[in-house]
Amino acid sequence: MAERSVGARTWALPSRPVIAGAANAAGRKEGEGPLKDTFDAVCPDDTFGQSSWEKSESEMQRLALTGALARAGISPERLSALFAGDLLNQCIGSSFAARTLGAPYLGLYGACSTMGEALTLAALTVDGGYGDWAAAAASSHFCTAERQYRTPLEYGCQRPPTTQWTVTGAGAVVLAREGKGPRVTHVTPGRVVDLGITDTNNMGAAMAPAAHDTLSAHFQDTGRSPADYDLILTGDLGDLGRQLLLELFARDGVDLSPNCTDCGLLIYDRERQDVHCGGSGCGCSAAVFTGHILRGMAAGRWRRVLFCPTGALHSPTSALQGESIPGICHAVALEAPGREEEDHGVS
Repeated sequence: MAERSVGARTWALPSRPVIAGAANAAGRKEGEGPLKDTFDAVCPDDTFGQSSWEKSESEMQRLALTGALARAGISPERLSALFAGDLLNQCIGSSFAARTLGAPYLGLYGACSTMGEALTLAALTVDGGYGDWAAAAASSHFCTAERQYRTPLEYGCQRPPTTQWTVTGAGAVVLAREGKGPRVTHVTPGRVVDLGITDTNNMGAAMAPAAHDTLSAHFQDTGRSPADYDLILTGDLGDLGRQLLLELFARDGVDLSPNCTDCGLLIYDRERQDVHCGGSGCGCSAAVFTGHILRGMAAGRWRRVLFCPTGALHSPTSALQGESIPGICHAVALEAPGREEEDHGVS
């Protein structure tokens, strides 16, 4: 019997794993945006002292991981598992960062949803009793993503209004069974949803249906409504994707707008920084979550948060072959310390 299942697709975590440590790193453009004070490290030239953009991304993720471990007060050897991913082929950004730590490593690819996937698996590892400590991390770099997915930076191609700017950033968390940080109470893994969008310059439209699918399942399974959360945070739908998500819920008779925002809209000043529809990339939700959101929870700004990173599961090859863009979204429910705990955490 699946004792920890809540409804059809959601799992409750009885031990409520705690985020014992978190850290992030960001590039210059991100350090000039509205969340500049929430980043632990900002590199003025985006190289992080490395000789290539790919090495820069690995270093950025390593900085986030070592920072999170330091705040949790443990060494890498004490980790039972490290779940991490990025946008690069064969996840080299994460695997090259992991080789410096010596922790058991499981590389992931969920596109921009990777931080949600990693956080889900780390929380399940701790809650299931498979270890006292587990880590989750994700990263992206504007220059590595442009080189892999689009055109060389030197080409200077025109970007359509629906595009988003890949965030140069990384974030990491360390989860434990005990502690005083925010606790993971539920996870709702996403399904692959594909409504036939083929425009790789319109990721928001491709991912919004997946966000609607996962959020709808979470609300139905838990019996909660959007009003039960102080903040519903998607990532990275951007402006257009968020509008589409709100329209999809409006058709269901649900108003998601009062407390729903998106990581891609928070990390940049869209008017001043010329990022069109906002930010994207694995590092967008990872950096926003580990900085702005967790600090806000610690300060009492939000007590209950639903973190829902979204991803576009395409590749350069699939796009060139004319394939549509599958989307996915993973939802992770968190509660700040001190909130009264109800049976299975369901209100």
